[in-house]
Amino acid sequence: MDHEKMCKTIDEIVARHQPSKPIVAILQDIQEEYRYLPKDALLYLADSINVSIAKIYSVATFYENFSLEPKGKYVIRICDGTACHVRKSIPILNALRKELSLTDGKNTTDDQLFTVETVSCLGACGLAPVMTINDKVYPAMTPESAKSLLAELK
Repeated sequence: MDHEKMCKTIDEIVARHQPSKPIVAILQDIQEEYRYLPKDALLYLADSINVSIAKIYSVATFYENFSLEPKGKYVIRICDGTACHVRKSIPILNALRKELSLTDGKNTTDDQLFTVETVSCLGACGLAPVMTINDKVYPAMTPESAKSLLAELK
């Protein structure tokens, strides 16, 4: 990552949030830009808004939506809440992991195209089992329909 370009991007993001400089909103914008929160960006941010890196990390790690690891272009979230679990969300997860050569410890493909995660609830229990791709909801999924969606995205 080009350090100079990154610094300029962070400066622009911080400037949009003047004068209050809300850390959560700034981190959201950084993550939107890079699809995760790069360590160098957080270090530069802490310095530029005069906040300790410990404070920045505490906010970044408190909220589940923030990621300190790179994510794929397509972030697939599979609900494993009660309704989805009972209606077989885990076979969907397993099918996607197998198709993408992912494991419980490896959520993102090597080409940075896909990230597969589970979430506790997507708030669409009546549509179970549910998954999202970049926040677009896909209801009543099966392992086969999930693999078809992957094929379309590839």
